[in-house]
Amino acid sequence: MMLSDEKITHMSHILLRELKKRDLIAVLEEEGKIRRQIRRSIMDELKLGEEIDEAVRRKINSMSKRPAEGTPEWDVLYKRFFKEEEKRRGRES
Repeated sequence: MMLSDEKITHMSHILLRELKKRDLIAVLEEEGKIRRQIRRSIMDELKLGEEIDEAVRRKINSMSKRPAEGTPEWDVLYKRFFKEEEKRRGRES
């Protein structure tokens, strides 16, 4: 699921504010620079999630006995293949 630029920017502001408020980080850089890095990180994670989703769907669609999307069988396969793909790419959920 892709988020709008405005939502991602808003999330970066909230994350930085909360990290500072809870004393989880010491701000040694300009806050705009930190927010931009947070924004890049969010976008990278979303992109990776989309890539994994596409790989999983291709894998399911290549099966000889392909289950219909939305069925319990499809959901189980999707979750299993998604976790496998995350692990293969070094992203544990």
